[in-house]
Formats: sequence, C-alpha cells, structure tokens
Amino acid sequence: MDVEARVELACRAPTQEIVEKEELKRLLETQREPVHYIGFEISGLLHAGSLLMAGYKINDLKKAGFKTQLFLADWHTVINDKLEGDWERVKKASAYYEEAFEFFCPGVHIVRGSELYHGNDEYWRDVVEFSKHLTLKRATRCLTIMGRSEAEAVQLAQYLYVPMQGVDIKHLKVDVAHAGMDQRKVHMAAREIFPKMKRKKPIALHHAILSSLAPPASSEEYGNKMSKSKPGSAVFIHDSAEEIKQKLQKAYCPEHAEGNPVLDLAKYIVFHEGKAFRVERPQKFGGEILFTSFEEVHKAYAEKKLHAQDLKNAVAEALNQQLEPVRKHFENKKELLQPFLKEE
Repeated sequence: MDVEARVELACRAPTQEIVEKEELKRLLETQREPVHYIGFEISGLLHAGSLLMAGYKINDLKKAGFKTQLFLADWHTVINDKLEGDWERVKKASAYYEEAFEFFCPGVHIVRGSELYHGNDEYWRDVVEFSKHLTLKRATRCLTIMGRSEAEAVQLAQYLYVPMQGVDIKHLKVDVAHAGMDQRKVHMAAREIFPKMKRKKPIALHHAILSSLAPPASSEEYGNKMSKSKPGSAVFIHDSAEEIKQKLQKAYCPEHAEGNPVLDLAKYIVFHEGKAFRVERPQKFGGEILFTSFEEVHKAYAEKKLHAQDLKNAVAEALNQQLEPVRKHFENKKELLQPFLKEE
C-alpha cells in the first residue's frame, strides 16, 4: 500500500482533524509501522459513540500499517471518580473493555495504566517535568477532557490527570495520539510541551463525536455527546433490535440537516463500512429508495424529500446490523458486565 492510500485511510471519516497532515505524510514515508494509541477511562458500558467510532478508526489505522494500541486508563478512571473510584471494580471492568475491543479490533495491543506505571520511576519524573511546563490556568482549561467544566470544584488529584495523559503518550512511544475531539486540548498541550522535554511532538488524530440522541433541554445542551450515564442519549452495544428502534423513534431529529444526531449516525456509522443505505417506505410516499453516499442522504433530507420517520427507521435497522455481532459475542459473557450493574 502506497503512502497516499495509507494517508487516506487515516483521514477518512470518522476522522475530523489531523494535526498536522503533512507530518503524517512524512511519518508514513519514513516509518513502516508507526505507533498509534487511544486511551479510555473505564467508566461504563460501551456505546456506539465509543466502541464503534474509536474502533472504526483503530481498524483503519491497522490497515494503514500502524501498530495500534488501546490504553485502559485505570488510574485516570479512579482519579476522575468513575465507578466510584473503586479499584476492584475498575480492575474487573477493564476485562470487559479488553474483550470488546479485541473482538471489534483484532490485533489491537492492550495496555493498562497500572502496568505502564508499575516500578516506572522515569514515568513519574516525566510527569513532574511535564507539569513544570504547564500553568495552573492551562491545566484548568484542560479539565474539560474529563467531562468537567472550568468552573467546577475539583480535587487536587484531578489536576494530575492532564500531565499523566501527556506522559502516557511518551512512554507508549506514540507517533500518533488518537482520541475524540473532546480530548483535543491535552494533545495540543503535549505538542507544545514535548519539544521542551527533548521529545518529538506527537501527531494528533481526532475523530468526530456522536451527539446525544436526547432532545436538548436548552441551547447549552445542544450538541452534547452520547453519555454512558444517560441511557436515553446513547445506543449501547448490548441494546436489542427493539431497544435500538425505540431509542431512534425518540431521538432528536430536527427538520434541518445540520446538527442532526440521526444524520450523524448515517454519516459516521452506516456509511463507514457500507456503500449503500436502503430506506424502506410506503409506496404512496415514494417507495423504497437506495442511497449510495451520505451526501445523497443529506441532500434528500435537507430538501424534505426524506421524512424523519423513514430516516429513523432505516438508521435503526442499519445500526442494529452493525451491533448484532458484538451483541452476540457477549451473550455468553454476561459476567463481564457485572462491574457496571451497580452504576447502571
């Protein structure tokens, strides 16, 4: 596979941004197997916005010749009080994440934070050095990567989150740091600080974030992402076909095409693997229609030639088909879900 084809795989949706694309080209021209990573807090059951969006990109990068890594950030999970900061629950829950990503992303290398940090004096020295280049003001701005606002009262330990995440990139020997757009601030900090630590700055790859399916209660909530703690906002990987259909029926789907979470599902999930999208509707409303690109779907909806109800039904069916193999994989592995039952 030539360099242009590898770059195209890295850049295709759900990628929303690469900082910088020219750096990525040079990397692929000089390295046969660059190193990638994406990190996850172990904070709840996986949904379409986590497993599918991240998994698609991991698989794209694997095809492009990257060594792909999934970092299970158990220390970060405890610092951010997820799963009530219970180390035993976090340890058990990490097995669920490992199972899901190894199934959906064959060949991805799994690393836990507790493994990376154990007996690693250099790591903690680097955390101190990284912190010396980070002002308290900037660290506060970066707290949004934890799902916390700048105005929110936080624990002192939570200020360690940012330098630790930055130093994770160094110690995993990462060339391309990957995350959703919500993690952008810490990657930009790492790109600025790494040269001061005499370390090559990482290329940052950010995939799009799936918006909540729940109708926004206010303009401030508009565009909020799918949330593990808000079941109505997300389609979980364990949802049945009927549950998916019900959630899509209730989903926010405004008349306009922009800022429409149902159309986002069509763009980033339906068309990622498939080249066609079939919408079934009564003959009196035009009958079945086959779309071969998302642009066709967007145009038809914007011109009111595709009704929201028909779009919802078709997206629910396509999403169910994507999730069915994952759902079946976990049918005989229910014990892996046990650590989340208390929270869910």
